[in-house]
Formats: sequence, C-alpha cells, structure tokens
Amino acid sequence: QVQLVESGGGLVQPGGSLRLSCAASRIIFSIYTMGWYRQAPGKQRELVAQISTSGGRTRYADSVKGRFTISRDNAANTVYLQMSSLKPEDTAVYYCNADDRGFRPVPGGYWGQGTQVTVSS
Repeated sequence: QVQLVESGGGLVQPGGSLRLSCAASRIIFSIYTMGWYRQAPGKQRELVAQISTSGGRTRYADSVKGRFTISRDNAANTVYLQMSSLKPEDTAVYYCNADDRGFRPVPGGYWGQGTQVTVSS
C-alpha cells in the first residue's frame, strides 16, 4: 500500500520559516507528479504547490508565490516544501499528494495524513 508521510509542521511566528517533507514508499516515485495542498478550518482544500516528475516544472498558488518553494529528490523518494515569510493565513493542515495522471492542478491519486502548520505570535 502506498504511503506518503509528511513531517516538519509546527507552530511558527509570522515571518518565520518551515520546511515540510513528504517521504513516499511503495510507489515508483519518479513517475508521480507531487503536490502540496492545504486545508484551513471551514475552507476547501487548495493547491499550494506542484512539481513535475523530473522537477522541471512547478506550479504555485498566487498566495504563496515568492515565499514557498517546492522541490523533490527522486533518489530519496521525497518532496519538500520550503515555506518562508509565513503569514497567519498560511495556517492550515498541509497534505502531500502523489498523482500519476500528469502535471495537472486537479487533486487525485494518493494522499498523506497531513501535517499542521500554525502561524501565530
């Protein structure tokens, strides 16, 4: 069974940084588009960032452009989300996603269990 395990969430002050990691197992990682989504209380899950199989293409939500960076290490079966200049509105549960249907901003495939990110002073 495919496993996606997120780590790195936590409490951070506004303006701070966090790096999320998602370790994948039991999949051929290199053929999956990887993404990070988030869901805040009372809101729909939204795409935060996405990266193509080779890492050559990325996609970001307008709200995080210039502050977040997605990357992947296919040798380590891991995708990362470096988050900087965090704002209270970034508070949410962040989910890792693996999708083998191509580089499309439509959620599908496999999901991790989520990691909480809270931005607060």
